[in-house]
Amino acid sequence: MKMFYADAQSDPAAGADAVERMITKEGVDFLLGPYTSGVTLGVAPIAEKYKVPMITGSAESPLIWQQKFKYTFGTIPAVNLTAISPIYTLAKKGAKSIAIIGMNDAFSKATAEAFKGTAEKLGLQVVKYDIVPSGTDFTPLLSAIKELNPDIVAVGGHEKEHMEVIKAAKSLNFMPKAFLMHYGVTNPDFVENLGKDAEGVFGAAVWTIDIDLPDPLFGSTKEFAEGYRNRWGNYPDYTAAGCTVAGEMFEAALEKIGATPPLSEEEREALVAALEEVKLDTFYGTIDFASEGEWYHNNTGLKPLTIQIQNGEAKIVGPASAKMAEPVYPAPGWNER
Repeated sequence: MKMFYADAQSDPAAGADAVERMITKEGVDFLLGPYTSGVTLGVAPIAEKYKVPMITGSAESPLIWQQKFKYTFGTIPAVNLTAISPIYTLAKKGAKSIAIIGMNDAFSKATAEAFKGTAEKLGLQVVKYDIVPSGTDFTPLLSAIKELNPDIVAVGGHEKEHMEVIKAAKSLNFMPKAFLMHYGVTNPDFVENLGKDAEGVFGAAVWTIDIDLPDPLFGSTKEFAEGYRNRWGNYPDYTAAGCTVAGEMFEAALEKIGATPPLSEEEREALVAALEEVKLDTFYGTIDFASEGEWYHNNTGLKPLTIQIQNGEAKIVGPASAKMAEPVYPAPGWNER
């Protein structure tokens, strides 16, 4: 196997150009999709145009699956599935109100919408709902939210924005009963950068290194996690794991059709059919791509988890069937850490 790499620069147009070049110039047989949902939405039509299968291991926007792309698959369930678990967990702990901030990109907006929809379904009062652009100064926004005194402040964004929110909240001495953030809480950078200020923050995920499962290639979750750490210097979060099993799914599907690259167009069609049929148990959980319906080609084999930073580590605190620690609610104040 020969690998080709390209930098999408977090830009859908740049990603589309890169994929078209890899298909037409390098002659790639399949694609391991880009990091962000926005770039995935820009790249997927190119995969459709040239009939080249693609698996994304990190994109979570439901907009991808609503398009029903024939050649695009995803190992991470859509965020409107994963984001509901922590709202349920916090509602069970007695939360009654929530303020929601979402960044203005496909993934983050979908996350904020999922937080809002689930909160309303459970009867929580949504006291504020704002979609804001990248580069927003969170201090005045959080100052206004502080006056509303919500039990939960939920943020849909990425690590950078989430760390900025925590820092701004601390500068205002504002500590709601819970901060909820997606994505980034399970990323090692989150705790490394925030230290004790990360304590108590809730997040959503579908996998952590604490879930011990067997794997046909790596042996087990623990073996994969340690191998990843030896290679990259830190433990993987669920997106790194999702990208890894994207490769495992291609391997299993190629084995099923008995083909090796270079692939003919007929073999690529067979590969798509095999990806719909293969159900693979991995260190990440079960990978089972839907072949029809609302989640067409999204993985429906994983269960959403509620995560909380406790003693500097991401712990599973919900749902009850999966939790490894009790959720701490309300979170400790800034001076209680």
